Amino acid sequence: MSRRLLVIVHAPSPNTQRLFQAVLAGARDSEGIEVVARNPFEAGPEDVLAADGIILGTTENLGYMSGALKDFFDRSYYPCLEETQGRPYCLFIRAGHDGTGTRRGVETIVTGLRWRAVQEPIILRGDWQEDFVEQCHELGAAMAAGLEAGIF
Repeated sequence: MSRRLLVIVHAPSPNTQRLFQAVLAGARDSEGIEVVARNPFEAGPEDVLAADGIILGTTENLGYMSGALKDFFDRSYYPCLEETQGRPYCLFIRAGHDGTGTRRGVETIVTGLRWRAVQEPIILRGDWQEDFVEQCHELGAAMAAGLEAGIF
């Protein structure tokens, strides 16, 4: 039985688009996983309800998550609240500064949803580094492998 991994990433720049693609490439290393990729404006509660696990990615915008990811949560929170408790998720943040407000904002919402973090968030801080791409690839690969193995 194939498991579904939903990847929701706000990627407004070429560099953040590279991070999104790296997460997808890593996730697609696992053969038993169906990877569904959405930007936050396309994603909705039906995607979350159909997913076995979720990867969230956002930029740090004014010390908070992107408006796009917040919009996704605004539309999906109540339809998913009772149906997705315990859903495994992980998060990466492309932060120009420190990412703490962004992390706190996302974690507040997913705590309310009772989703289960399966690893510490990856916060890609400061100026662009090529290593960010590899970290995102590893994030996608680890999440997909955990779903495929039934660990999550």
